Amino acid sequence: MPDAGLHIRSGALIAHRLLDVADGIDLARAETLWLSHAGRESRRTRLSTVSANELAFDVPPALLVLPTTSIDIDGHPTPAGLTVRLYDFGAVAIALRVDIEDLSWDAFAERCNALDRATGPASESVFWRKTLRSVLDVIGPALHRPSSEHLEEDYLFATVHRFEQPMTGADIRARADLAALLSGETRPLSPQETAELTAQSFSYFVDDLVVVTWDRAFIFEPRRDSDVIDIIEVANAQLLEMRYYDELLDGELSTMYDLVANARGGLSLIASRRAARLARRLYGLVAEVTELTEKVENSLQVTEDVYLARVYGAALELFRAHKLSAAVDRKLDIIRGTYGALYEEASSRRAELLELAIVLLIVFEIVLALAER
Repeated sequence: MPDAGLHIRSGALIAHRLLDVADGIDLARAETLWLSHAGRESRRTRLSTVSANELAFDVPPALLVLPTTSIDIDGHPTPAGLTVRLYDFGAVAIALRVDIEDLSWDAFAERCNALDRATGPASESVFWRKTLRSVLDVIGPALHRPSSEHLEEDYLFATVHRFEQPMTGADIRARADLAALLSGETRPLSPQETAELTAQSFSYFVDDLVVVTWDRAFIFEPRRDSDVIDIIEVANAQLLEMRYYDELLDGELSTMYDLVANARGGLSLIASRRAARLARRLYGLVAEVTELTEKVENSLQVTEDVYLARVYGAALELFRAHKLSAAVDRKLDIIRGTYGALYEEASSRRAELLELAIVLLIVFEIVLALAER
């Protein structure tokens, strides 16, 4: 049974909003632009508790520090820290942090739900858009092929650094209503749903705990390490980018068949040129998307840190990023096959035209020889 007397001394609620803003970001240039703009702080992200040969970013993202802001939580203006992380593959992660002190577990869960209402997908707040615009206005020249529309993902972290009494991960699982916190529900959940919500639970030391779900995570970390938050953010960024490329290829496939029909119609010479042009376009698309998706999938290199690798793998599985990646690969295969067929057709038509030209030349020579007699 949950312990109603469980009391939190210190912690934080962190709302993340991830947005796809471009095909790529020149991080060095973005940092230079940010630094030149009122001398604001920026730094490259590295994982604090592991060495580079265990788990590291392929290209370390740039972390931009914004001035402290205020967020309205259930009618109460609340101070909050604000940072923005830039990924070289075109994603931006905005993090809003609200510090927590001296709250009961139930009040902690209520505050978490209130922050979700203020910043989550159901809210009509313009806070995220204004924050994004304030960043893009500065780093805009560092964006490669900026997006006109931004896909979004959101995530909420409920972190505890210290309870009133010393606690272990096992104590928290036994005494805290984690399912209510992670689901946002105020009514009791069924045992089956509770077990499902808390299934992805991890501890490295006796006195820490991570529980990951689709849109929320609970983290008990007395040492205040942020590595788990960082790698879950990377998994969310990968999900965001795979969603972008999945939708991009959906649009390409829906128009490709009409283009193929047009390329094959008409006179043989014109059709051959149309097919060749379309084949080159599809080849360029496949090459570009393949390069970019590989960059996204390789953004975090996991080698020897088994614990963080497990958390990272669980997050990717929960977010169904692998299924989206497989869907992108299937659509790329369809486009590759179409490219191959068009290339062969264009080559075949050129060969036919060449044979026809040779026959006509022979006939012309015969006619010319006969005319000279």
